[in-house]
Amino acid sequence: MNRHHQPSVGHLIRDWRQLRRLSQLDLALEAEISQKHLSFVESGRSQPSRDMVLLLAEHLGVPLRERNALLLAGGYAPVYLERALEDPGLQAAKSAIDLVLKGHEPFPALAVDRHWTLLAANAAVAPLLSLAADPDRLRPPVNVLRLSLHPDGLAPAIANLEEWRSHLLARLRQQVRATADPILADLLAELSSYPVAARPGRKGHASDPEEEPAIVVPLRLRVGDATLSFISTTTVFGTPVDITLSELALETFFPADSATARALHAMAEAVAAPAER
Repeated sequence: MNRHHQPSVGHLIRDWRQLRRLSQLDLALEAEISQKHLSFVESGRSQPSRDMVLLLAEHLGVPLRERNALLLAGGYAPVYLERALEDPGLQAAKSAIDLVLKGHEPFPALAVDRHWTLLAANAAVAPLLSLAADPDRLRPPVNVLRLSLHPDGLAPAIANLEEWRSHLLARLRQQVRATADPILADLLAELSSYPVAARPGRKGHASDPEEEPAIVVPLRLRVGDATLSFISTTTVFGTPVDITLSELALETFFPADSATARALHAMAEAVAAPAER
C-alpha cells in the first residue's frame, strides 16, 4: 500500500480488503453490512462511523497499529495505546514475559518486537549468541533475523543454514503479506540478498521462494565439536488491546534430541557453578 500520501479511510479499507483477497461481497457478508454501503465507504460517497471503521478492521484482521491509522484517516482519535515494555502500565505483562523466559531455562527463549528486534532473553540465549562470527553484530539493537542469517552473524555456525534460511524467509514473507509493513518488506529483501551455498547436486537457487516450507524445521547449531538441534515455537498475546503487546512474540526453543538437552543442562550448570562459590 502506498504510504507516501494521505489516502482516505475508504481507500485504506479497500487496500486492506484487496490485500486479504476478499471481494466487496465477501467482506460485506462477514461484517453483516450491505455490499452497497461498503462500496459507498470505499469510494468516499459515505463516511464510515468510528464503530464501522473498527468493525471492518476487525474482519480484515488489520494490525492494531494500522487500525489507529484507519481511525485517523477517518477523522477519529486512535484507540490503541503504544507504550514501551518498561512502562508501568505494562508491568503485569512484563512480569509474565520474564516468568516465561526464566521458566524455560535451561532452554533458550527470547522476546522480539514486530521488526524482530531483541527485547529480552533468558540466560540460555547468551552462549548461543556468542557464536556470532563478528561480536559487533551483538551490539544493541539486535535484529535476530539479521543476526541469524548474516555471514558475520550466526550463519557460519548453522549446520543446516539453507534449510533454516528458507524457513525464516517463509515466515517473514508471510508476515509481510499480513501486515503490509514496509520495514519488514525491506528486511525481507535484505535477508534474501545474503549469500548462501546450495547443497551439492541441488538445482536452482539455494532458497526458492516458491518452495513449500517444511512443517517442522530444526535449527542445528555447531557448538565446538557438537551440533545442537532445536525446534522452536512462537507465543503471542491472545487478545491484546495495546500495540506493543500485539506486536510482541516469544520465541522458545526446545531440544530436538536428548544429546542437545544434556548439553544445555551442562551449559547451565557451568554458568551457575562460579556464582555458587
